[in-house]
Amino acid sequence: MIRDITIGQYYPAKSPIHRMDPRTKLFGTLIFIISVFLFHSVAGYAVATLFLAGMIIISQVPVKFIFKGLKAIFMILMITMVFNILLTPGEVLWKIGIFKITREGISMAVRMAIRLVYLVIGSSLMTLTTTPNQLTDGLEKSLRPLNKIHIPVHEIAMMMSIALRFIPILLEETDKIMKAQIARGADFESGNLIQKVKNMVPLLVPLFISAFRRANDLAMAMEARCYHGGDNRTQMKPLHYTRRDHIAYVVLFVYLAVAIGFRVMGR
Repeated sequence: MIRDITIGQYYPAKSPIHRMDPRTKLFGTLIFIISVFLFHSVAGYAVATLFLAGMIIISQVPVKFIFKGLKAIFMILMITMVFNILLTPGEVLWKIGIFKITREGISMAVRMAIRLVYLVIGSSLMTLTTTPNQLTDGLEKSLRPLNKIHIPVHEIAMMMSIALRFIPILLEETDKIMKAQIARGADFESGNLIQKVKNMVPLLVPLFISAFRRANDLAMAMEARCYHGGDNRTQMKPLHYTRRDHIAYVVLFVYLAVAIGFRVMGR
């Protein structure tokens, strides 16, 4: 399951989406997330599905690579659906003891499952097509107006970039530690829930030690290079909008208009 997490990883390719300005991809991801919560009908989710499928095809990222990231949220998805089915009031279809399965609960569970899946896929598609450095530059430049109210935009963007960069590193470290512990006789699968939690201690302790050691090494390296934030820092690769970005913005605004139209019509 550790290797199934795709958020934070980058998949190199030469697709039009890879070559887009990171600000365009950040804005596109935000628009898609908003649209997922605007749609409430089969027709609306069909539009979102077509849009997402088109972006996946254009990105040239393998579909299997994108969808394997859903394995990591399987338990969260199941728990969310069960709670919505059993706790949403409405027209009762079946009654199991003190629990009631309602028509509205099933509908809400399906909508929440679709939203969660699409949010993960949409976010993963952005990180798979954008390097951490590009994401940092795009986020910093998009939020630059907040500097006027003394919000440290550069520092926030740098922290997010480091966090995204550490995700695949820590996943790889977790996999190595887990294999080493299994070779020494550790068992992470058998037993009840409490026993499984106890079995994770031999994994979590060295993982935390490794994470703090890497963070300390990074801080020392940045300090040794006299790193400091601020408005006077320049970029090695300045961001510039191109024709493909302008076309992408037009497509995104049309898609958002369709989503708002579906919402207004109650579809």
